[in-house]
Amino acid sequence: MAKIEKFEDIEAWKMGRELVKGVYRVTLAGEFARDYGLKDQVRRASVSILSNIVEGFERGGNKEFLQFLATAKGSCGEVRAQLYVAIDQSYLSDEQFNSLFAQSLDISRMLSGLIKYLRESELRGNKYKD
Repeated sequence: MAKIEKFEDIEAWKMGRELVKGVYRVTLAGEFARDYGLKDQVRRASVSILSNIVEGFERGGNKEFLQFLATAKGSCGEVRAQLYVAIDQSYLSDEQFNSLFAQSLDISRMLSGLIKYLRESELRGNKYKD
């Protein structure tokens, strides 16, 4: 695994940023833009992916990082669930749904891999040495 020195180096974070862009783009148009509850919920869930990756990383220890990665992974599932609601309401095209769903699933898989790596790693405790 490549050395991660800052949260911007984390591939799942980079992919999450692209997912957020896509979610915001599709929620600006048509009926989706007027469904304030769903629009807000899916936006917050997608941003939560990024935020939890960063917050866990910045805490300084693998134990907390693992907890926040698990929360980010949960947010990926939440985004996918909300995408089903959106397509069922005809707010998304099949292409939009498939693209965002696949992005979220890929991020979830990446987070699973990172979680597994950290659990099995010899690196324990704090990431930073003073």
